[in-house]
Amino acid sequence: MSAELLINTTPAETRVALVENGILQEFHIERGAKRGIVGNIYKGKVSRVLPGMQAAFVDIGLDKAAFLHAADIVPHTECVDTDAKEKFQARDITGLVHQGQDIVVQVVKDPLGTKGARLTTDITLPSRYLVFMPGSSHVGVSQRIESEEERERLKTICSAYVDELGGLIIRTAAEGVGETELAQDALFLKRVWRKVLERRDHRPSKTMLYEDLSLALRTIRDFVGTELERVRVDSKETYENLVQFSGEYVPEFSQLLELYTGERPIFDLFDIENEIKRALNRRVDLKSGGYLIIDQTEAMTTVDINTGGFVGHRNLDDTIFNTNIEATLAIARHLRLRNLGGIIIVDFIDMNSADHRRRVLASFEQALISDRAKTKVNGFSALGLVEMTRKRTRESLEHTLCVECPTCLGRGTVKTVETVCYEILREVLRVNRAYDADNFVVYAAPQVAEALIGEESHSLAELEVFMGKQVKVQTELLYNQEQFDVVLM
Repeated sequence: MSAELLINTTPAETRVALVENGILQEFHIERGAKRGIVGNIYKGKVSRVLPGMQAAFVDIGLDKAAFLHAADIVPHTECVDTDAKEKFQARDITGLVHQGQDIVVQVVKDPLGTKGARLTTDITLPSRYLVFMPGSSHVGVSQRIESEEERERLKTICSAYVDELGGLIIRTAAEGVGETELAQDALFLKRVWRKVLERRDHRPSKTMLYEDLSLALRTIRDFVGTELERVRVDSKETYENLVQFSGEYVPEFSQLLELYTGERPIFDLFDIENEIKRALNRRVDLKSGGYLIIDQTEAMTTVDINTGGFVGHRNLDDTIFNTNIEATLAIARHLRLRNLGGIIIVDFIDMNSADHRRRVLASFEQALISDRAKTKVNGFSALGLVEMTRKRTRESLEHTLCVECPTCLGRGTVKTVETVCYEILREVLRVNRAYDADNFVVYAAPQVAEALIGEESHSLAELEVFMGKQVKVQTELLYNQEQFDVVLM
């Protein structure tokens, strides 16, 4: 499998595309004015404690108060006093924090929709090979490192860097890495944490103590271990920053970096701009002729599979099975591409064969393996639906790039011209009964005005005869289909 990263940078935003075998698989965007805050550390102030929810709201200086649950408060951080540590097992929020208390917290989820950021006091600082855990004395090793000999080697090396400041978790990327590189990482993370502690002691509440890396640098950090052929960057400044960062922390990435100087925009190389546009559509066409309908709602995301124009070659069961198998690959790709998270319900086409259902589920799980976000798939329910969850830490692609439609206000539909015409007639009648007027003027959208003086003209004439008054229709080019005004003359 050939894979490469394309990084497009402008003064206003940075965009990163992961392309595998020429097909866009992941898309990330960060805008300077709306940069994500996951990983940032703040000195906040508890604004409200809610015993009924076992949670507290914390003011960290953002528009919305952030949410801190009792389960996300751990005893080894500065936010918990000695008495609270003894009561920690009870996880009673009133024994852990109190209103007006200063508290050091880290953001684990960006604000999503109407919800504020999600916080934890279990602070972690990631680097290339290690994750630093302040206040802990533990040394953990990634479960993906299977060799017991290698696990012991890494633990022996890193144990020397565990002190009163904190402990370490050894990441998968550390497998086979020498002592020098691990030491550099450990010392770097300690320097960062000492700086955080210094700022905590000298800065007021509701201020940021540590900011996570920019998207371009996070990309280098997070995609280490992925089989990439190259990383192309179209900005000289960003390229130089990446070279410096990778040279210091991820040396093996330096040889993959390439400054793109072509005349065509970098995203035109793989038709990425059009792929992004297609990722905002409800409908996803499959090569066979079938299609998916993806609907994102407040509570969950639903995916419906249809055979469409695919008629198959043998029998109905095989046609349905082949469509569902093809759909599993498309669904897995679009979950990553659209960054859909939370509860996801997939309505596969009903299959009579238990073997077909098993193979479709296995195909779906296999397709999700390459997803870097944590996923959990349940089997087919009694209604033939597959329920799954996908970890969500930031807004979806749709919520990032789009806003609510001002015409339909998020409904996805607008009233028909006929419906609006009848609403206008009822409104004219209501106004006539409430006020004394000689005549009326109706201002409406072009298509509605055309209908009132066309196919609905008989209804308008009957209303004029009933009231004994004249109703004029005026076209307003700037009105949307549902807008209208009734003016007394």
